[in-house]
Amino acid sequence: MARLQGKYALITGGTGGIGLETARQFLAEGATVAITGRSEAALSAAGRELGDRALLLQSDAGDIAGQRVLAQQLARHWPRLDVLYANAGDVTHRPLQDWDEAAYDQLMGVNLKGPFFLLQALLPLLANPASVILCGSVSAHIGLPQSSAYAASKAGLLSLARTLSGELWERGIRVNGLSPGPTETAALGKLGLPPEEEAALRDQIRKLVPIGRLGTPLELAKAAVFLASDESSYVVGTELQVDGGVGNL
Repeated sequence: MARLQGKYALITGGTGGIGLETARQFLAEGATVAITGRSEAALSAAGRELGDRALLLQSDAGDIAGQRVLAQQLARHWPRLDVLYANAGDVTHRPLQDWDEAAYDQLMGVNLKGPFFLLQALLPLLANPASVILCGSVSAHIGLPQSSAYAASKAGLLSLARTLSGELWERGIRVNGLSPGPTETAALGKLGLPPEEEAALRDQIRKLVPIGRLGTPLELAKAAVFLASDESSYVVGTELQVDGGVGNL
């Protein structure tokens, strides 16, 4: 199929998991794709998998000045931007008493502040029409222990999907949230927890899912294709939950 034929799409955090699978699906649907990542090695590995059709841009989603640099790089390569998928995220989970200001600021910088200023920097490049997809999380809707800072950052991002849609719709820019539930990716091993606590949390998370399993990156990527495509042209300022029923059942 070619639901994204002729579209230019940027995916932040595209070197693994949901982001990398979304890059695969966007390319399969005809898009011209750029991905970002902090690690040069991870970008190179993703590039080998995606081939020369993908533009690889090293960028830290929490570096605010770097968001302006990223926008300038894209403007040099592309005539416009049709799709932004702000997927990069810090998934750190820890008990309230274990947070310090530096770790909190790092998480908020990547998950909320970074996407806000990236979108600001990309405004001159965004086409009319354009689709912006902000990666939320079902954690914003539930009371999962140790998710306090993470869930708050995602709740803020989902709020931006509404408020920025209200601000930008006259420019033809749709902003929507895409909220994964528990998904089988390497990110589950990067929560910053001791091994025994991570294993216990994994089991707890799996039990949260009414349908009894974790999601897959492909299931999230297919939802991102829909939100990026013209098929979702009447979907504005809302949230698509792909979570196995966690947030609603």
